[in-house]
Amino acid sequence: MPSLNKKNFDQPDETMTPDKMRVDNVDLGNGVKAARLTSQPGWKWSECIKPMVGTESCEKNHVGVCVQGKIMVTHEDGSSIEIGPGDAYTFAPGHDAWVVGDEEFVGYEFDSSTAATYAKE
Repeated sequence: MPSLNKKNFDQPDETMTPDKMRVDNVDLGNGVKAARLTSQPGWKWSECIKPMVGTESCEKNHVGVCVQGKIMVTHEDGSSIEIGPGDAYTFAPGHDAWVVGDEEFVGYEFDSSTAATYAKE
């Protein structure tokens, strides 16, 4: 593997388009993947992704940063958090999330296993 590598999210290795969402994945080699998640107003995990994956809540770990828009995340333990531009975040498995307001949410995520499998059965 080269000691330096880059990929551009505008030319992803894989793109998935679940309802009201776009996920662009880049494979940086050596098991490292990253994702750009773009969610439209009206997107909600429990309405748009749950039917595809069949779990009661999102069972993925998320590590990322928001660059645009806002989302609200609620965890099955009862906690909740709103994420906005400039916020770095982690969400443990067992959550729901939805776009807040009329602006699309754009986040970049760096958990390789989640980037590789998000919105897949």
